[in-house]
Amino acid sequence: MSEHVRSAVPATWYADFFTELPNEFWRRAAVPELTTADVGFVQERLGLAPGSRLLDVPCGSGRHSLALAALGHRVTGVDISAEAIGHARRAAATAGAEIDFMVADMRDVPRTGDFDAVLCLGNSFGYLEPADLTVFIAAAAAALRPGGGFVVDFSAAAETVLPGFTGQDRVMRTGDITVEAAIEYDVLTSRMLSRYTFIRGDERLDATAVHHVYTSGHIGALLRDGGFTDVTLFGGPDDAPYTMGSDRLLVTARRGERRCRAGRSARER
Repeated sequence: MSEHVRSAVPATWYADFFTELPNEFWRRAAVPELTTADVGFVQERLGLAPGSRLLDVPCGSGRHSLALAALGHRVTGVDISAEAIGHARRAAATAGAEIDFMVADMRDVPRTGDFDAVLCLGNSFGYLEPADLTVFIAAAAAALRPGGGFVVDFSAAAETVLPGFTGQDRVMRTGDITVEAAIEYDVLTSRMLSRYTFIRGDERLDATAVHHVYTSGHIGALLRDGGFTDVTLFGGPDDAPYTMGSDRLLVTARRGERRCRAGRSARER
């Protein structure tokens, strides 16, 4: 891949990627059974007490936030996509759920130190450049009370994507939306670039998503450096161990007493 192609994908690609058509595709693709399994994992592994205060970031269109609020938890959802947040607010109003949804970068979460858990679900952990990922981890720690739980959902860990990687093109469909996907791996920057074409009727949208690929060991080290303890890896919400070739990595951790000194927001740097 040429240097021109690499530079054509901005570091903050996710700020403009999640418009209505991509969001609607993933709203349809994320069937209720997936959400139920994720929420069950979070409840059990973090031992959430009734009425726990939770931060869902990035929350997307709010599927996890809504499910957790239905269980009686107090939820704040943060996402950079105004379209997704608008959808989440409408869904919450329809369900009669009181959820605080806000539009913001995932590095700029409320650093109040009183959340019982921070949830980074939906494979968003690898969106950020390495330095910005450190800022996010520190922000998550600053949002939590001591002992609060952190869950990271990541399907682009090296042990998941690299064994047998072929970059084969694929086509996905949900109702009247078709998505053509071409995936490349950039060895110089350890990034997976997914070039999508979303098609719905006469609509056609080309967009590129980037996932920075980290080893599971590197992720654990980043969390421990950010002040987290009890870092545990799972291969899915069924509590399977994470191994080479697992389709998904779920990480749980606890905020320790100390906080990472790198916990400045993007605006403070």
